[in-house]
Amino acid sequence: MRVHHLNCGCMCPIGGALFDGFSRGLTAHLVCHCLLIETNQGLVLVDTGFGKQDIKAPLSRLSPFFMNLNRIQFEQKYTAVAAIEKLGFNPRDVRHIVLTHLDFDHAGGLEDFPEATVHVMLSEKQAAQQRQGFISSQRYRPGQWDDVKHWKYYSAGGEPWFGFAAVRNLEGLPPEILLIPLLGHTKGHAGIAVQTSDGWLLHAGDAYFYRDEMDSVQFNCTPGLRAYQWLMEVDRQARLENQNKLRRLRQNYSNDVRLFCSHDAIELQNFAAENNVPSHSTPQ
Repeated sequence: MRVHHLNCGCMCPIGGALFDGFSRGLTAHLVCHCLLIETNQGLVLVDTGFGKQDIKAPLSRLSPFFMNLNRIQFEQKYTAVAAIEKLGFNPRDVRHIVLTHLDFDHAGGLEDFPEATVHVMLSEKQAAQQRQGFISSQRYRPGQWDDVKHWKYYSAGGEPWFGFAAVRNLEGLPPEILLIPLLGHTKGHAGIAVQTSDGWLLHAGDAYFYRDEMDSVQFNCTPGLRAYQWLMEVDRQARLENQNKLRRLRQNYSNDVRLFCSHDAIELQNFAAENNVPSHSTPQ
């Protein structure tokens, strides 16, 4: 399987380096790190970022609260469809989409792939349907996915994967793609593990937000992203416990597993450079 690293969203909150750790001006640069996987079963997307309809009519699709807080950049190039076409593929060949969770910046492009089967944790879909509380009502946008026709739901449990519970044998997908439940950011948040010829990749979604959070000796997060994680968490204890487990994973199995999150531009730049694929959001 070949894995492509895509940027399917750009957010520029006020705060500069206090958010992303590198920007020199007032605005930060956050990405939506998605994957496109070539398999014998067709193309597989891991998360979708923002979609074409989000770009065309954001006020009807997204929360003004998060539009203003994150300063979302509504440009066509920051969509999965555009990224896939840039690679020379037909978006219609996307057969499956595996989601870390259903937040607005991860599921906005679902309806751009109407024939794809969407794989997600059952507890995440239930939380998204209930939308309890202000943050849940703003983060989950049913208009982004109410026309999805094909869903597959999964519950936690199964044979362990490097010390984590793993959901294996996702229906219709090769056995090299796993869901790894990582509760905390949302009730049904999960990482996506992908086995390649060079070892495992783990897309940790929003289990962490900043590259230095995974330093096993002196982990650190920028003030802006630390505050954002507090705002968005549904279970602090579980979130922090899973971050500790991810640090141990990196410390003990760095030769076997490569780890990255959804919104760190430096991580995306490094992975995209390996594939010689522009990230569309190169840090300055």
